[in-house]
Amino acid sequence: MTPGPVFVHTNLVARDWEKLAQFYVGALGCARKPPERNLEGKWLDQATSLRRAHLRGIHLLLPGYGAKGPTLEIFEYSRERWSRAPAVNAPGFGHIAFAVQNVGNTLRQVERCGGGRVGERVSADIEGVGRIDFVYARDPEGNIIELQKWERRSEGPRKAKSRRRAGRA
Repeated sequence: MTPGPVFVHTNLVARDWEKLAQFYVGALGCARKPPERNLEGKWLDQATSLRRAHLRGIHLLLPGYGAKGPTLEIFEYSRERWSRAPAVNAPGFGHIAFAVQNVGNTLRQVERCGGGRVGERVSADIEGVGRIDFVYARDPEGNIIELQKWERRSEGPRKAKSRRRAGRA
């Protein structure tokens, strides 16, 4: 029997792949999965529809999945095409999310490693799911990261509402 599709990685195109990889290692506990990539050739031109495509980068193991889990693939092209900064409500991939033990502590680590905050940290009851404490942050290149902690509820559903935490990160 042939298995169905299996998720293997998400690619993030970087301006500086080494700096961005170090951010995800230092701020969020990812781990480098060698080898580093230095790719070019006709095959890459054909796959990307680019002329003289050349990229460098690495795969990072995501925390909580072990050595065989999905990766964050961070690549830097020798010639990029940049547009506006990512936004939480723009079409396409909006953000990546990490479940964390302490949202405030992790946000401070993101900021120490060169990232920043998008909005305010909030807590909300989500009907049928539980209570979420979360914040949207940015990596040093502006990509959006959600830091979240869930409290799952076994009792009946509660009405969804949002409550802002006053002045706390």
